[in-house]
Amino acid sequence: MNITSAMVKDLRDKTGAGMMDCKEALTASGGDFDKSIDFLRKKGLSAATKRSSKAAKDGTVSTYIHMGGKIGVMVELNCETDFVAKTENFQNLAKDIAMQVAATNPTYVNSEEIPQEILEREKEIYKSQLLAEKKPEKIWDKIIEGKLNKFYEEVCLVNQKFIKDDSISVGTLINNMIAKTGENIIMRRFCRFQLGEEIKK
Repeated sequence: MNITSAMVKDLRDKTGAGMMDCKEALTASGGDFDKSIDFLRKKGLSAATKRSSKAAKDGTVSTYIHMGGKIGVMVELNCETDFVAKTENFQNLAKDIAMQVAATNPTYVNSEEIPQEILEREKEIYKSQLLAEKKPEKIWDKIIEGKLNKFYEEVCLVNQKFIKDDSISVGTLINNMIAKTGENIIMRRFCRFQLGEEIKK
């Protein structure tokens, strides 16, 4: 894939990494922006990585009510300072994430929250499927990794495609705000209520 200067500039704007590092990341990931950001983070070159050691003790709690009061969401989004927490961009980010939770109903914030027994159960299901499909065992690990990534996309908030722009994930959306503000931003927790969901019929 041809890596253009515009792509490099866009990645640099989003991550704060150097031009050559951004070009290397885009080349290594075949032009995929999310994978490029992951590449930079693994090398410790993105603004998100540089800020991750900073304490994020400020922030906001944002709410979103959908469908005339049928679904309600509350999210806690943290940053480092009250100054950033009060900015319109940060407040809008929190509202967008609350709307995301209302629309997609994730189970976890990120993959680190998934209990090991849940992951093991998923892997066993995938292995059973591959066995039934008579796939060569030597390629199982790669296929299972792909299936797990798809699973993360379904159940983990930060891995989901952003509902307003499916070319990026919620994690990338947050990283973009880190690059803009220069502060560490953490999606801490969320809760989602759906009217009548716990009532037995």
